[in-house]
Amino acid sequence: MTSNTSPSLAAALAAGTVVLDGGMSNQLEAAGHDLSDELWSARLLAERPEAVTEAHLAYFRAGAEVAITASYQATFEGFAKRGISRAEGTRLLGLSVALARQAARQAQEEGVDRPLWVAASVGPYGAMLADGSEYRGRYRLSVEELERFHWPRLEVLAEAAPDVLALETVPDAEEAAALLRAVRGLGVPAWLSYTVDGRHTRAGQPLEEAFALAADVDEVIAVGVNCCAPEDVANAVETATRVTGKPVVVYPNSGEAWDAEARAWAGRTTFSAEQVKAWRDAGARLIGGCCRVGPAAITSMARALDVA
Repeated sequence: MTSNTSPSLAAALAAGTVVLDGGMSNQLEAAGHDLSDELWSARLLAERPEAVTEAHLAYFRAGAEVAITASYQATFEGFAKRGISRAEGTRLLGLSVALARQAARQAQEEGVDRPLWVAASVGPYGAMLADGSEYRGRYRLSVEELERFHWPRLEVLAEAAPDVLALETVPDAEEAAALLRAVRGLGVPAWLSYTVDGRHTRAGQPLEEAFALAADVDEVIAVGVNCCAPEDVANAVETATRVTGKPVVVYPNSGEAWDAEARAWAGRTTFSAEQVKAWRDAGARLIGGCCRVGPAAITSMARALDVA
């Protein structure tokens, strides 16, 4: 939190709707930064940390109340491939939280008069592989092996004292089970967010089963979906609400499709303010955007939700 008088994020979700930020990568690219690297936006933690702060600040200015850190693709294994030591990797993970905090302070110094929170991003195992497998899952690893992979990074991020851990873009219920085991006892709440295809996880499990894993986990303050088509959100909100009874988090992509061969986005945006209001009315409480959703869209969303 940005001040000792701010409510917890869980309390804010119990009271109403909270606006998330949009895509970190598209905001950095819009500012002219090259992210064609296996570390993606995490590379800028080492090379251009001020750019990360500016990206967070753009979203706070636009109406976001929660900043998701640039640690999605930040892992000890990924850093090691680039010759970054474990000690330096630990520093960079902590820095990701500090940069978001810095942006929150600056936003409030500029006159943003609302509580602001920081969510530490924890991407899936496939994000470290940088081969698109986070959109497939099925890594042929056991739940125990996945837990061992995630736990050291979760421990470091928890020590950096974010307001919440964002277990995001999870493609597979087995990986969710590993993450939920790993967050127990860390002392930091979490949300669990799957990437989905219709009524199933990307790995093919029914959403009812996937969401049920988090229903009785006290550390989890919200469950939902991200990095999916806007059209997949409504069913996910209904299912998550019915299965878990917890607040629902949603932050889909713009609706455009990634053309892997052309390495470019194609199609049109289907993300709209009317959809956002429908998601809220169905039970979503933590609402934002993912890929290709920028500050202007977040401003429109905040206004539609009467949060701005």
